[in-house]
Amino acid sequence: MKRVDLILQPHEAKIGQDCPYLAPNITEDCIFYENGGPIGFYIKSMPERAKKLANLANAEFQSDRVPKTYLDRMETVKLSKEGMKRSEARLVGVSQMSTILGSVPPKPVMRRPYPTISSVHQVKSAQTFIKAMLMLAKESESIMHDILPEQYHRQVELFKQVPDKWKFANLFTSSISNYNISAPFHRDTGNIVGAVNVIITKRLNAKGGNLYVPDYGAVMDSADNSMLVYPAWKNVHGVTPIIPTHDGGYRNSLVFYPLKAFVGEK
Repeated sequence: MKRVDLILQPHEAKIGQDCPYLAPNITEDCIFYENGGPIGFYIKSMPERAKKLANLANAEFQSDRVPKTYLDRMETVKLSKEGMKRSEARLVGVSQMSTILGSVPPKPVMRRPYPTISSVHQVKSAQTFIKAMLMLAKESESIMHDILPEQYHRQVELFKQVPDKWKFANLFTSSISNYNISAPFHRDTGNIVGAVNVIITKRLNAKGGNLYVPDYGAVMDSADNSMLVYPAWKNVHGVTPIIPTHDGGYRNSLVFYPLKAFVGEK
């Protein structure tokens, strides 16, 4: 695989700002290095087994069998105020929705000062989606073992302090599916330092949705069936706007991540 050395450079991106549209400059299979050591990788087309699992998870996610949280865009709010049902308004334009699986950290501000497992796991109709995502997480761990064994073994060590009941697969605590969501600049401060996220993309008739890390001027492509492995706690990053090129175009990211809230949790 190609080697890409990530070198710090000045930028003006700030947490909370919207990420601008940028064409990807990381488009080939590669391993990322910083200060001489490997920290992640990108593969444009996953192995066939991972593709099949991603296709199944993506199809189930888009069905009415899986509960979702909707992020209503301004056009949705406007139409609902004009009398259209919100469920109908969401079908107009670009829908934005997400589903969390696995472990959910305490949220005192929501009067839940204790960790829990996503309520989606209790939904009978969502079981195929959950199983597909769990198998995809394990498959991504296998791919990580083959391409970046140093990181795989580092994450195994880090997860020795995470009880099995809070694990999603072996090297993650949680998962989220983000459909048509372009995240503003942020840093995943809740993640285990030293661990990595896995981002698998399903995309159809759309462009954009690329991960931009301004510290390095790196814009990672979000090709359909691609996999990005990256330490999301390390740098400020954002997702470039997602632009459908045909009706029904979308970009869905299937993300597996490791939360430090569950290190040492009983």
